[in-house]
Amino acid sequence: MRRAIAFTGYELLRSFRNTRFFIFTLVFPLILFYTVAGSNRHAELGGVKFPVYYMVGMASWGAMTAVMSGGARISLERSAGWTRQMRITPLSTSVYFGSKVVAGYLMAIVSLILLFGAGISLGVRLSAAQWLEATGLLLVGLIPFVIMGILLGHLLSADSMGPALGGVVGVFALLGGAWGPLGQTGTLHRIVVNIPSYWLVQAGHVALGSGAWPLRGWVVIAVWTLVILRLTVVIYRRDTAKI
Repeated sequence: MRRAIAFTGYELLRSFRNTRFFIFTLVFPLILFYTVAGSNRHAELGGVKFPVYYMVGMASWGAMTAVMSGGARISLERSAGWTRQMRITPLSTSVYFGSKVVAGYLMAIVSLILLFGAGISLGVRLSAAQWLEATGLLLVGLIPFVIMGILLGHLLSADSMGPALGGVVGVFALLGGAWGPLGQTGTLHRIVVNIPSYWLVQAGHVALGSGAWPLRGWVVIAVWTLVILRLTVVIYRRDTAKI
C-alpha cells in the first residue's frame, strides 16, 4: 500500500512539472472557456445555457487530456528502458498501471474543479445533486480514455506520442461536441452518439433536470471500455514479450 501511494505521488509530481500537460489540461481550457463563454453567457446551445454547455465541453476536453497523459509517460519510460528495469523490482504491474490511472483521475478532478469554478463565476447555478451527478457521469465517461492512453503508450514511440495524443483528444472532443454540437439529426449525429466523448458532453444535460444518461450512453461507455481493454491487454503482452 505504501509503495502504491509513493509511486502515485511520484506520478502526480511528474504531471505538475510537465509544462505541456499544465497548459493543455488546466490553463488552455480555462482561458478558452472565459473567452468564449464570457461573451455568450446569455445564449443557449443545444437547448442548454451556453456557459453550462461550454463549461462541460471544456471540462471534458481537459479531463480527457489528463487521464490519457499517463500513456505519454508510459511511452517515455518504454523508450528509456525504464519499464524493463521496473519489472525486476518489487513494484507490481497493478501498482504501476494503477498509479497512472489514479494520478490521471486526480488531475482530471483538478481540471473539473477549475472549470466548474469558472462556470460558477459566469453565473452557472446547479443544485448540489446536479453538480455531483454531472461530475459522476464525467468520471465514468473517462474510463475508456484512461485505458486508451495506456494502449497508445504501448503502441507509439515517445517522439510521436505527443502529437498523437493531442490529435486523438482533439478529434474525440470535436466529434463529441465539446466545442459545439455537430447536429441533432442526420448521419453524423447517428455516428457521434456511439462515441464516448459525446456522452461526456451530455453530462451537462443534468442541468436541465433530464437525469443520468439513457441506457444507450451506458452501453456505449461499456462497449468502448471492454474493446479498448482487450486491445490493451493484447498489445501489452506483445510488447512485454519483446523485452
